[in-house]
Amino acid sequence: MDSVSRRKASESHPVSRVAVPDAAEPEPMFDLIELLFFAYRDFVGDADRLLENYGFGRAHHRVLHFVSRRPGLTIAELLDILKITKQSLNRVLKELRDKGYVEVRAGAIDRRQRQLFPTKTGVALALSIARLQSQRFRRVFGQLQKSARADAIAFLLAMIDPAERDKVAALVSSGVRLKSLGREP
Repeated sequence: MDSVSRRKASESHPVSRVAVPDAAEPEPMFDLIELLFFAYRDFVGDADRLLENYGFGRAHHRVLHFVSRRPGLTIAELLDILKITKQSLNRVLKELRDKGYVEVRAGAIDRRQRQLFPTKTGVALALSIARLQSQRFRRVFGQLQKSARADAIAFLLAMIDPAERDKVAALVSSGVRLKSLGREP
């Protein structure tokens, strides 16, 4: 292999394309990266252990959470929220539907649309998970300053890509209270 071929081969290798840090470039924030990883691991771990009893995982949790918070959500809206493929959603939705946690109905205005509704059992499971995760938040906020919750909300919103931030803020603030869904839809 001549020197030109070797240079081209090394340039095409993914590692050779990684930028070498500039001396003036700030160090990565490994402490925050790792703390966020561990906090997320433990936060979702609470739900994971409960969901195992039902044969469900994190994807089921995300779908059940948003369907329970927004009854009548369309499949297209849920795909936009979760940023997943239709194929991924269909597998999870089929399991939730088959086990009686979610109902799929034709749209009230546009019959071609598919709207998602939690069943009474789905609401109960979503509420159990939300209460479990809220216990962790209450424990943590109880150890911090009174402004900690507002600071956490501001921090998490700022972590969301700017193009999505307003949409997410509106979505979060518009969610229904699960207690009011204690009836079959």
